Amino acid sequence: MSDDPVLAVVFAPVPAASGPSVEAELCGSLDPGPAEAVAARVTQRHAYTVTAEASGAGRLTLRVAHADGGRGRPGAAVFADVLALAGGARDTVTVAGHQQDLIRAAVEEPAGGHVGQVAWNWTGQVDLTRFTAAWLSVADRETVLRAAFDWTHLPRLVLHDWAAIDVAHLAHGAVSWSDLIERDRLRGFAPHRPGLLRVTLLEGPPRPGGTRAPTRVLLTYHRALLDERGVHLLLREFYRAYARGGALPGRERRPDVRDHARWLARQRTEAARAYWATAAAPPETAARGTADDGSPAGPLGTGRVHRRLRPPQTTRLRTWAAMRGAGESSALHAVWALLLYRAAGAAGPVPVSFGVHLSARDIPMEGAAGIPGLLGNPLPMTVTVDPAEPVVGLLGQARDAALDLAVHAWVPGDRVRVWTGRNPDAELFETGIVFDNRVELPPALLAELRAQGVEVDAPRSISAHPGLPLTLAARHDADGGLALTVRYDRRCLGDVDASALLSHCVRLLRSLPDHHDPQSSVGDLLELLQGFEVPRVLPRPPVPEGPDVAVLRAGDPSADTIVLVRTPGVPVGTYEALARHHRGPERIVSLRAARPGDPSVLSRVPGPRRLVLCGAGPGGAAAYEMACAADEGTVAAVVMTGVGSGPGCARALANGLKSVRAGSR
Repeated sequence: MSDDPVLAVVFAPVPAASGPSVEAELCGSLDPGPAEAVAARVTQRHAYTVTAEASGAGRLTLRVAHADGGRGRPGAAVFADVLALAGGARDTVTVAGHQQDLIRAAVEEPAGGHVGQVAWNWTGQVDLTRFTAAWLSVADRETVLRAAFDWTHLPRLVLHDWAAIDVAHLAHGAVSWSDLIERDRLRGFAPHRPGLLRVTLLEGPPRPGGTRAPTRVLLTYHRALLDERGVHLLLREFYRAYARGGALPGRERRPDVRDHARWLARQRTEAARAYWATAAAPPETAARGTADDGSPAGPLGTGRVHRRLRPPQTTRLRTWAAMRGAGESSALHAVWALLLYRAAGAAGPVPVSFGVHLSARDIPMEGAAGIPGLLGNPLPMTVTVDPAEPVVGLLGQARDAALDLAVHAWVPGDRVRVWTGRNPDAELFETGIVFDNRVELPPALLAELRAQGVEVDAPRSISAHPGLPLTLAARHDADGGLALTVRYDRRCLGDVDASALLSHCVRLLRSLPDHHDPQSSVGDLLELLQGFEVPRVLPRPPVPEGPDVAVLRAGDPSADTIVLVRTPGVPVGTYEALARHHRGPERIVSLRAARPGDPSVLSRVPGPRRLVLCGAGPGGAAAYEMACAADEGTVAAVVMTGVGSGPGCARALANGLKSVRAGSR
């Protein structure tokens, strides 16, 4: 089996009131024995019985029948499971709304990188063999490091039995540190392949006496798989493995992402639904700090701006907030609400909404604190900013909202959209705050490393794809100061505006401890920014969708028409590669499916009416649903593949088209 085993399923359209079984052909490098095992596992998951038997070289016949003998066609989810499990996955895990959003963003905008990075210094000798073995041991133990993504039907995790962790060692001078960070960020990941984390070591310069400066270590990970807290949990396991010679004792650690998904599915939602009915501002009523003033979008790319409160200033802020029954995170939330209120040009009392990222590792699930997957959500915090209200009142609102959010940290954002009457695809907020509390390494583990001549410092976050047009990250640095980083989409916020916005944030945070009078108002605080230009955050520009129909190759007028169904998430380059390399006589047309189940768009396809619908990943699921809903005789066959690389999916489609051609002779 290749390192990118993409298979195809080929079948004739199945009407909604079909007979007791459906036949399809599975095309690809899969032996009958494993195919039968895949069929058995799919049967366990659905209300359909699936069997597989050999029907020729590289071909297997799948028979799908309703488990209770009823009628009705199987949904695309059944075939999506066949393709995922036949492609090498051991298991699949349903993911929550936020993780679904991140997976969709990563596959729809692959050029964005969608990575996070942390770095630290390693003082002492690096045993590269032991270093690599330690990471492989962590991958054997932690399910999340053997996970990849599948988005053929719905975005989800697919779990594999094994994954390689890419560890690279570079000599001093091979590349500059800044170039290494940028190069590794732009390199991204292939999201359909497991091992969505890699580590690069860059040797330090030599010192007098034959020693070297510390080695710099860069860890890059996929944001849809892990959050930074999860990375710290994995790093702790890596140090344990390294200190013990490169291997961790014991077997696969539980609970893991599978157990969390099961826990999530069991939760009752009545209390959460009631909370969100009143906690989130109604759609389009809250200030969010964005305005569409007709300004053109800026250049592509992600920007970062850093500022810092010195340790004495941080201590003053913490003490001031604590004396009013709150934490410094609540002070930051209150100040951010003020800045969004000001940016929106609001007047009088106005609700202000922004996202607050919660790790959700304090949920009432045993062992949740040690699961390194992406458990948490950014959820909307709404406070009412009233210039006439005392500052302490706004601080109290932020504190109380954070306490309420913590109870509902497990709730996926897509449910909140529905419960608050929003469009399922609408964004709950345009800006967000992440207040990081890193996992501290046990002193005994640090001592164990030191005994072996190794010292490490605390990892530092370097970069991450912003996800939203604007994200503010806060953390305590090694000296006890409060480090603030704004990450922003340059299409929505210019560099000068981003710098000004963070400077205003720092100015307000520094001034809060000076407001001793309980009646000091929010308006008094806002006056500190009088005379400063208001930074403008533009809405994210829409992604161009392209024409509904495009002829990629004219072909023979008397031949069939191959219709490549185009939806967000089709692996990049798949259809272009197929059009370049396909040797058949067929006309090839690309068709955008705005609503995947709508067959009416087929009437726009030029040429003969005998159509073969093809699709890769979500395009395949859309092609299947479209064909099943079309009038009988409109579609001759459907070819759908799972996800993979563009060339891999193109080869799978070509393989399926050979089967269609052979069956039509």
